[in-house]
This record gives sequence, structure tokens and C-alpha cells, in this order.
Amino acid sequence: MTETVFPHGADVLIVGGGSVGLSAAVFLARHGVPALVVEREPGPRAHPRATGIGPRTVELLREAGLERAVDEVAIDMTNATLGKITVDTLAGADLAAIAAGLPARTRMFDTAAYSPARLRGICPQNRLDRVLLDAARERGAHVAYDTELLSLEQDADGVTAVVSRPDGTRTLRARYVIAADGVRSGVRAALGIGVTGPGALGPELHNVMFHADLSHLTDGYGFALAEITTPDAPGMLMAIDGESEWVFHTAQEPSPDLIRTAIGDPGLKVEIVSVLGWRARGQVADRFGEGRVFLAGDAAHAVPPTGAFGLNTGVADAHNLAWKLARVLAGRSAPALLDTYHDERRPVALLALEQSRLRMRDLRMHFGSGPEAVRLRAAAGAVNAPIVHVGYRYGGASAVDGLPSTEDVTLCLDGSPGSRLPHVWIGERSSLDLVGPDFSVFTGAPVPDPGVPVHVVDGWPYGTVLVRPDGFVAWRGPDDGLAEAVRTCTAGA
Repeated sequence: MTETVFPHGADVLIVGGGSVGLSAAVFLARHGVPALVVEREPGPRAHPRATGIGPRTVELLREAGLERAVDEVAIDMTNATLGKITVDTLAGADLAAIAAGLPARTRMFDTAAYSPARLRGICPQNRLDRVLLDAARERGAHVAYDTELLSLEQDADGVTAVVSRPDGTRTLRARYVIAADGVRSGVRAALGIGVTGPGALGPELHNVMFHADLSHLTDGYGFALAEITTPDAPGMLMAIDGESEWVFHTAQEPSPDLIRTAIGDPGLKVEIVSVLGWRARGQVADRFGEGRVFLAGDAAHAVPPTGAFGLNTGVADAHNLAWKLARVLAGRSAPALLDTYHDERRPVALLALEQSRLRMRDLRMHFGSGPEAVRLRAAAGAVNAPIVHVGYRYGGASAVDGLPSTEDVTLCLDGSPGSRLPHVWIGERSSLDLVGPDFSVFTGAPVPDPGVPVHVVDGWPYGTVLVRPDGFVAWRGPDDGLAEAVRTCTAGA
């Protein structure tokens, strides 16, 4: 998939057209910054890859006006009440007995108390990317497939990039670059940025997407994951639509017969759609940028899939960086504002990696519920998943430094500087819906005009807070300090 018109420059060049790169283009467009996205693949990937869209990501999609569009392509998981199960084979499992033995189960992310965002279930990346691609192009971004970055060279005013396309090489100019080019990031390597972490985790695996009607085996009982333990075909079966679309993770050579063995039905009709080789990795870049080039998503941090923290952390990277680039490009904030991208996002990436690795040791920390899961997390030093997604804070020694709770995310969203603005319904709109592309003030009583939008919310219990364009609290204090806080925070120095 290529385009007939190819620009020779852009304010922001994005290398990598996956979910993070396309998200960055959408978020930049919200701030009036058109981007050029180059992707070496011939088109959007058909493989599902990650499927778990966390609550903060849904909030960001909502902000971009895409919550409904993503919900429409999401897969309804209302009936996936079994969560993760462990069986010899699916055919040999008594799902009714498993369901009867489970305690009453609440939704993993019961977000009503702290977020306006809703999705009816999982949204595989291939479906998410189609929504993001259409939105990015509709809003002015140029997305070029079959386009591979060959080199980057920085100077005082911008970046010169050379790319290869089917019709030859092109030289581009951009003022800034976002590298969202994956775990083996060529941009990161070219910048000489190292990584910290354990590296490869576990064996090389095949991620096998296949079609098969398993309704005669599931009998209406939905699950998210089924760990298959039969010695002849061990692996992890992941529900995509819970009906006919599935993914099987295996260390063995994939084949229809292998899948039939894992399912336990030798006569099952199986169609293998695609296979991706992969290996879980744990690493975080030592720096999230160099000069005018910034790393985002897997280029900045590789997080194992346990917990669904990797993709969501990457989308939040793009959101954090987009508003800062926009302000600096417009001359509204000092370039020093861009230094805060590394300072804020790297601790969040370290948190995501740590929490995913802890969950790999005992999945009950993530898929369990009730007092036992709380006890297991406390013993391991783990925090509840919603805190990893939305309850972290900027500005401390770590992303969870000073949190009032490691379990209850509503206690963490208390209006403190560095935390995400609390969600409060104001009529039919959330306080988060009032966060615009500029700084804004939320308060319970009128204040002198600070030069940015002010939202006076009846019964607002969090004091006078100055909120950044990404919805995080920049300052909280007495009204007589508001004007100075606005001057300091918006300058970005």
C-alpha cells in the first residue's frame, strides 16, 4: 500500500506505522501538527498481536473522538467469565464445572469509579490500527507504507532522513522524529542508545492465528486464555473473538494437527491464517531520546505480554510526547519541555516491565480476584493492574512513589500534582472531557483570570488544580499562587 504523493518534509517524522506510531500521528493532529508516518511493511498487519486495551488508552481514544469507533470493532467479552483457565485439552475440560467452582467474578477493570471510558471487550491490534490509520489520514497525517528508513542525521534546526521506497530513495526534512520502530529499533541502534533489563525471557515461540469453530467445546462459556498442558502440544490458547478466531502460542512447529492435538479434537477443521515468531523480552532504553529524536513504544521499552502493559504504555508515550512537541513547535513552551518526556515516561516503562515480570511468576496476581489476589500482590511487591495503567504519577523517584494505595486506584487519583486529573461527572460529560489542547484550571469556586481556560465545578473536592494538555495535574495550591504557576508551567522551562 503506497501513496502517489509523497511529501519531502514534515514538522514531525514518525518512523513506524504500528499502533504507537499511528497514535502519535492522531494525537499530534489534535494539536494541529501534521505528521509523516513511514512504515516499511506493505500495509497494516493482519495479525492480532496485542489485544488488551487498558482504561487509560481508552480515555485517550475518547479524547481523540475514537472511543465509539474502536468499541464498534472491539470484540464483546461480556461472557468471558472464566478469565484464565488451565486444562489438559479444551475438549477434555469441563467448563461448566470450572465455572461453578469460581467465586463471583468482577470485571478486571471496573472503571466506573475513576474513568468515563468504556470498551465492551478486547480490541486486537489489527482492528485498532485500521481505526487509527483512517483517523490519522482524515486529520492530515500522511502515512506511507513500503517505506523504509535508511538513515538519520541531526543538525541544529532539524533532522534529515533518507528513506527507501518502491520508486527509489527520498531525502526528507523534519524538525523532530518519533521512533516507533519496534523492539529491534534501528533508530535506537543508530543513536547508540543502550537498553537495561533481562533481555530475552523464555523460549522462541510461534504466535499462530487460526480459524476454527470451537462452539461445540466452549458451550457458551467464554475465557480469555486457556493454558494447554497436554505433553503433545503444550501452549497458550487465546480467544480473539471467542467463537472462530483464535491464537495459539507454542514452541513447536505450527501445523493444523498440532492445534487439533491441543484442542483435543482430531477431526476439527482448522485454518491457519498467519504465524508470527516472537520471544518475550524485558528491556528499557537507557535514554528515551537524543537531540531531536525520541523513542516511543517497543523502541523505548519491551514488556512481556503478561498484564497487557506494553502496548498501553506505548500509546501513553505518544500522548505525552505529542502535546509537548506541539507546544515547542508553536513557540509556546521552551525546548526544555521535551526533556521531561524521558524523565516522566521511563519510570512508567520500568514500572510496566517490573509488574509484568512479577505476574509471570504467578498469573493469579493478575487474573485472580478478591483477597487472595491482593495477598499475592502484596507478598510479591506487585500493584493492582489499574494503577499500572492509570494510577501512576510523574515527578517522584519512581512512578509509584508516594501513592496512597497500591490496590485502590481511586485513592491515587486525588488531584495531587503528577497524577491524572480525577474523573468527575459534570452533567453528561466527564471532567476529563473538558481537558483541551491547552493548560486549564479546575476549581470549585471562581478564580481571577489566569490566562487559560477555567472550569468551575460545583462540589469539586480537589482544590484549585492546573491541568496539562495530557490530563495530568501540573500544580495544586492556593488561588494566589495560580498565576505564577500558569506562567512557570506553560513556559516549559
